[in-house]
Formats: sequence, structure tokens, C-alpha cells
Amino acid sequence: ESNEESKDEGKSQNQDAGEGPGEGPGEDKGEVQIPGQKQGREKEVNTPPSPPPSPPSQLALDFDHRPALGGDDFLVATPNAEAVRWLDAWPDWPGPALVIFGPAGSGKTHLAEVFRSKSGARPVSLRGLGDEAPPALMGDARACVLEDAELAVARGLEQPLLHLYNHVKESGRHLLLTAKQPPARWGIGLGDLASRLNTAVQAGIGAPDDALITAVLVKQFADRQLKVDVEVISYMVARMERSFDAARRMVGALDDLALEERRNITVPLVRRVLETQEMKNEPQSTQRPQRREKEVREL
Repeated sequence: ESNEESKDEGKSQNQDAGEGPGEGPGEDKGEVQIPGQKQGREKEVNTPPSPPPSPPSQLALDFDHRPALGGDDFLVATPNAEAVRWLDAWPDWPGPALVIFGPAGSGKTHLAEVFRSKSGARPVSLRGLGDEAPPALMGDARACVLEDAELAVARGLEQPLLHLYNHVKESGRHLLLTAKQPPARWGIGLGDLASRLNTAVQAGIGAPDDALITAVLVKQFADRQLKVDVEVISYMVARMERSFDAARRMVGALDDLALEERRNITVPLVRRVLETQEMKNEPQSTQRPQRREKEVREL
């Protein structure tokens, strides 16, 4: 009995010290229960707080999104949130027109596709604006979209644009215009058109920030079923052009090159693609090779 009591007493002391049955004093009890992953044992009640997620999971940013034509969802973030709110409010706009303006690559075309997906709007080209009457341009659609609307002014299409606006208003429909600048900077000479567009609802969007570009890259790679390390994403975000189009082009070029060479997407592969794109975008110069040789010698 003395021996059995000693064993029971030792077992009780071990459990009081935090050791479960079958555990040694040196074992780690701070395991984190990861959803969807089977663990060897149940998580202890009095374990330390869970550690922060690993870098790859930090890149799975939780952004709202809107479906767009072509199957490429639009990610909603601070730079475009106001414009998205107005698109979501359709058809309850305070007026017949909405103007979305922002720099090249900020996602205006993508937002126009979101609106077309939601409303069934018909696209209006500059050529069609000059050649066809508004009823023919609209058809039975409840709305229409004119992208790069400031070019209509630059090409002398102010009168047709005014007719389209008036037709939309009189028939109880809607018009979405996209441009790089707000209407006040288009140089509109026709007073009636200027007054209508300057008083229309306007929403500016900014260039994508780091968080949004990161989310776009993560989504683009995921859509192609490509696994990319966090350091690769970080390297791309720090060096690439800040635009949705640039992100799509980069991911597509990396996918093609990785498939061609049968290798994973790594930082050296990204560096090669970036250098190739820079060479295509930069003007030819007879002095540039000399500067490059000098830089190499100095290194």
C-alpha cells in the first residue's frame, strides 16, 4: 500500500504541474489547433495565446469583391470604395449619370465591367457615339457605359454626348462615364453639356495601394492554381507598376515562363520578367549600354 500511495501521489503531483498522462516534464504543450488540420492530441485548456499566422496566411487578405464580366472579380478597397458604393446603389442614383475618374491602371475599366454585369448596360464606343443616334446605341438596355469620356470632348463629339445624356434622362435610364479627370477638366465648350456633367454624381478612385496590389497578386496566382512564397509577392509589390493591368501581365508572364522552364516561381524568375518588361518599355538609347557597363565595373 505504501508503494501504491507513493505512485498515486507522484502522478497527482505531475498533473498539478501541468503534465498530462503519458507526458514528460520537457514536452511542449503550447500546440495551436489549426482549422482543418488533425492534431495528435487535444489542445490544453491553459495553453499560451496562439502565435501570429505565418507569412503566407497573412497574404490571404480578406477583401470584399464584386463580380465582373469576364469572370475576374473586382476587389474592393479604400482607393475605390466610394465608386463601388455608387455602383451598388444603382438604379437609385440621384441623377441619370455617374462619372468615375482616376489615373490609368486604377481599375476604371474593371469597374465598368462590374456595372455591366450588375445592370446589363450596353457599352458605347466613341465611334458609335458619333455615328449612331442614342436610341440605337441604347436599344432596350436600362443603362450604357462610355469609357474615356474626355476623349469625346477632345474629338469634337460634345453634341452627340449631350444628345445621349438627354436621351438617358428623358427615358429614365442611366449613363456611366469613366475618365482620367473630372468633367470640369475636360475643357468642355458646350455650356449645356458642361452644366449637366459638372453637376452629375462623381466618384474619384486612386491608384491601388500596396495592400490592394498584394491582394490582386494573391488572387491572380490562386486563380491559376500557383503557389508562390510570401517573399516573391513582397519582391513584386516593391518593384512593379501600381496597376491592375500590370499585376495581370506580371502573373501571366511568370506563369508562362515557369511553365516553359518547368520551374517554380521564385524571386530570380520575377527579376528576369521585370527586367524584360523594363527593356520593352524604355526607349532605345545608345548611351544606356555604356552606363550599364560602368555600373557593372563599379560593382
